[in-house]
Amino acid sequence: MKRATMVQPSSTFVNINKKNLWVSLAIAVLSLCFVPINVSAAVRRHPPQQHHLSRKPSPKLRFGRNGEFKILQVADMHYADGKTTPCEDVLPSQVDGCSDLNTTAFIHRMIEAEKPNFIIFTGDNIYGFDSKDSAKSMDAAFAPAIAARIPWAAVLGNHDQEGTLSREGVMKHIVGLNHTLSQFNPSELHVIDGFGNYNLEVGGVEGSDFVNKSILNLYFVDSGDYSTVPAIPGYGWIKPSQQLWFQRTSAKLRRAYMSPPNAQKSSAPGLVYFHIPLPEVASFDSTNFTGVRQEDIGSASVNSGFFTTLVEAGDVKAVFTGHDHVNDFCGQLTGIQLCYGGGFGYHAYGKAGWPRRARVVVASLEKTEEGGWGTVKSIKTWKRLDDKHLTAIDGEVLWSKKHTGTRRKKHINGSPA
Repeated sequence: MKRATMVQPSSTFVNINKKNLWVSLAIAVLSLCFVPINVSAAVRRHPPQQHHLSRKPSPKLRFGRNGEFKILQVADMHYADGKTTPCEDVLPSQVDGCSDLNTTAFIHRMIEAEKPNFIIFTGDNIYGFDSKDSAKSMDAAFAPAIAARIPWAAVLGNHDQEGTLSREGVMKHIVGLNHTLSQFNPSELHVIDGFGNYNLEVGGVEGSDFVNKSILNLYFVDSGDYSTVPAIPGYGWIKPSQQLWFQRTSAKLRRAYMSPPNAQKSSAPGLVYFHIPLPEVASFDSTNFTGVRQEDIGSASVNSGFFTTLVEAGDVKAVFTGHDHVNDFCGQLTGIQLCYGGGFGYHAYGKAGWPRRARVVVASLEKTEEGGWGTVKSIKTWKRLDDKHLTAIDGEVLWSKKHTGTRRKKHINGSPA
């Protein structure tokens, strides 16, 4: 396995009581105060102007005239040096000639088959340790999205910074690439942990009553790499400063959605993307998820309370992560779907004979009484395998205005109905 550390899943019992949220956040903060290394100190050393980069205005994301917005998730490419970088964990018949270029070809296939409106790369985009030049590796890894001129974004994993660029440097490079909507950090905040915490708004169909309103909200969070607290081993976690930013951003978006014009009675649905899964994912078993679980949950060894923060916000319908390459399931907990993307990259560890895969998410709009497009009525997902037929599997409804978590078993023309 490519990971430097394997973290055993912690036993987690979900409690959405507000008192427990603040207790968990207080514990996280206090744990940092009584050790020599302060996790936020590295962030505070940077002046405010370094937390955002000047760039051209980004194009507005919006639903297509077919009333859909389709997202392609690419998890754990582990890209290195292209054709000289060998594949990991493939069948003996696949070894000869297999390289990073297989990962590139898979992205091209997915773009051609699904024609997504947006692509999100959920961390470990490059495997820095095996990369001779991190910048060149990123250029090659993201090249298919750039060439297709499709808006895309990225968050960082735990391996992106292990090459010739720091974690900060990696995110700065990503923000400067063509057609990306990635952001270094919120421009209005002077202090926030990590790099690559931001949100994007998806507007309604051009010409509809919701053209100037965000009817689908996308949140992106840096889940860290490894703990910098000596007393806490294992992977990083989402810090209190990031949770506070999420809470404020979510509240602001809810107010805007529920205010004129076209004021709505409840919040617009939100989707959250980051790399390292939450500890709560360990609570699922084969009876309550769709997909497969073939390895331990590689979450942080502490629970910082972010899941409770998401539940309390009330708008988030699904969370999408990577990190554990041979897990690809979705399970619902307290009204939120927790989903893996499934291992995508050929230089990443996997399981021989178990195809690399990608997750597709589609949000669909309802029709108004006048026959136009309204707000989001459902969010569904499926995965595609990198096999001969680009097989679509595990179609399910993640959320709808009437119900959630309904498995869809029928497939039409290769895609879940």
